[in-house]
Amino acid sequence: MLESRPVVVAVGGDGTLNEVVNGFFRNGAPIPTTSKLAMVPLGTGGDFRRTLRIPIDPKQAIDVLRSGMVRRLDAGCVTYQTSDGATAVRHFINIADAGLGGDVVYRVNRGSKRLGSLTYKVGSGLALLTYKNKPMTMVIDGSTHELAKAQQVVVANCQFFGGGMQMAPSASPTDGVFDVIVVKDAGKIETMRGINDFLAGKHLDNGNPKIELMYGKRITVTSPEKVRIDLDGEDVGFLPALFEIQPGAIEFITPR
Repeated sequence: MLESRPVVVAVGGDGTLNEVVNGFFRNGAPIPTTSKLAMVPLGTGGDFRRTLRIPIDPKQAIDVLRSGMVRRLDAGCVTYQTSDGATAVRHFINIADAGLGGDVVYRVNRGSKRLGSLTYKVGSGLALLTYKNKPMTMVIDGSTHELAKAQQVVVANCQFFGGGMQMAPSASPTDGVFDVIVVKDAGKIETMRGINDFLAGKHLDNGNPKIELMYGKRITVTSPEKVRIDLDGEDVGFLPALFEIQPGAIEFITPR
């Protein structure tokens, strides 16, 4: 994005949007630009659009380009380990995840996506059968949290992931802070029993001690074991990872 354009439109799913978002940054910082970003959804998961209520119908989404409003959205900057052990930096605009979600994305992105949003539900079921919870350590804005075993740590800028699960029902991409949802040592059966609560965004309402919501601007997650991470549904690498909020980093055209 070295040369500004009035509007840059990502036509596709969350993965396509993630690629375009990363074009707005260089060396971990926003590139000075007057370009606005917009989205016409055509992909598998379609999770980012749900928070901003971008229509799934392409014609209606194109109408948003004409009649919508420009809002400054936060972005996440992640420093992580690649598969060959190198350190890399990448950005996300929706949700990042370490643990089970990373395994789900790894499976989904290496299989067929002909089932659309059901692809993530099938991938989740298959990953859950073999996934083993991992020890993790989180440092959130300087406060350390030791997790003897955790299923996943979700760093949310927006609300939905995994093909429609409302994992972070209170998250907002304009508040300058991440919602951090920690699913601790939850078992396979109890996770399957609670799937409808995750889909409806009610998993935080019943006082489950194995699910905790926290907030932070700078989150470090480490593990002595190999733990996959994903950014906006893209399988990128492994822990350790540092997640940092970049408030108002991108101008985005959204419905009014």
